[in-house]
Amino acid sequence: MVKINGEWEDAAGKTIAEYLSGTSYDVRRIAVEKGGEIVPKCAYDATTLMDGDVVEIVSFVGGG
Repeated sequence: MVKINGEWEDAAGKTIAEYLSGTSYDVRRIAVEKGGEIVPKCAYDATTLMDGDVVEIVSFVGGG
């Protein structure tokens, strides 16, 4: 189980890219933090979520 934005999800073993492909997040407008560190977008395919990981996904919203 992986804690994503405060909710436990069955995402262990998936890469960040695999997890995001099953969501409605716009990858161009988000930042992903795993274990307190920002994950570069170029590493989403190579970063595997592990049991017990804590992940935050932040969406950027324009406006004024």
